[in-house]
Amino acid sequence: MASSIVELKVNGDTVEVAAPDHFTLLEVLRYRLGLTGSKQGCDKGDCGACTVLVDGEPVLACLTLARLAVGHEVTTIEGLMPAHLRAGGTGADPVQEAFDRCGALQCGFCQPGMMLSARALLDREPNPSRAAIKGALSGNLCRCTGYTQIIEAVETAIAASTERAPDGGSR
Repeated sequence: MASSIVELKVNGDTVEVAAPDHFTLLEVLRYRLGLTGSKQGCDKGDCGACTVLVDGEPVLACLTLARLAVGHEVTTIEGLMPAHLRAGGTGADPVQEAFDRCGALQCGFCQPGMMLSARALLDREPNPSRAAIKGALSGNLCRCTGYTQIIEAVETAIAASTERAPDGGSR
């Protein structure tokens, strides 16, 4: 099996990693870089547990070859708070804080993918409708059926960002 060195930009850092050419982005993140926040669920793109952001857009890491992420910015759940801090925020990302405050955590398996999908939505559309929230999260399955709290958490993050907007600290 052929291996090569893959240079990725992950959570703001450029990393070089040796990986077989057939490795997915998820496999490189989890098994080469030790970033285990993105979960390995179905391995066929059905559950969304492996969701990461690539250039700010949600991507199923289990279906994406690692080498296709070269030249792109990859953000995992581990990078969400540092990105928020680099953008001038304080504490955890508002999405993370809202998930905690709303009890949208439950078992936690779907949580990273849900949070990253929500962050991508809020970056694109700061004040989305409930229908837009449901649409953005539709690729992420919650095994604990915690959808009500998850949607409430995204709405709480919107409210928190809106409250901070006048002083420029919306994210």
